[in-house]
Amino acid sequence: MTDVSKVYSNGSVALSDVSVNIAEGDFVFVVGPSGAGKSTFIKLIFREEWPTNGQIIVNGRNITELSLREVPFLRRGLGIVFQDYRLLPNKSVHENVAFAMEVIEAPRREIQKRVNHVLELVGLRDLARNLPSELSGGEQQRVAIARAIVNKPRVVIADEPTGNLDPDTSWEIMKIFEKINEDGTTLVMATHDKTVVDAMKRRVIAIEKGRIVRDEAIGVYGYEG
Repeated sequence: MTDVSKVYSNGSVALSDVSVNIAEGDFVFVVGPSGAGKSTFIKLIFREEWPTNGQIIVNGRNITELSLREVPFLRRGLGIVFQDYRLLPNKSVHENVAFAMEVIEAPRREIQKRVNHVLELVGLRDLARNLPSELSGGEQQRVAIARAIVNKPRVVIADEPTGNLDPDTSWEIMKIFEKINEDGTTLVMATHDKTVVDAMKRRVIAIEKGRIVRDEAIGVYGYEG
């Protein structure tokens, strides 16, 4: 991001003159008080929000110049994990993950192989036929992660992925993210989880009132938990 600002139609300033570079293979926590601009920062990366000013380059493309028709192609190179999972309730675990590959018209044999692999990675191979309603919150979040990584994205973006989970389950989720990152995927995660951020000793970008106030290679959460 270079000199990126986001002002909503009601005049609310979410981000102001933000410039930041996240290199390939980085693992970055985005922290700050509620309403600081973290979610806007995250949404700008996958073009759910549009900047008022500035330039955003993702995977080598200036996404501020993309037409609406090109946005789905941008998102194919990204994996996105939300706090509320956003699973398809009438599809099984396997079908939820496979759906992400069906959308890009991957060959059926490749879908089968890849879905089995990522379900193994997130520890859900035995629950492949279950519906989301039959899973715990932590299991649903693992399905969401599997779906996000099944197309081998270069960047995974996570918005409060442990927000609804107990501490033990949060650590299981973070171990999965750590493994994905070790395999070369860039990870950008907005979070309020002080315990996780302080323990993992990764890069921390802190946003307050729409501005980056801290960017530390080995950072801490820095706010009351």
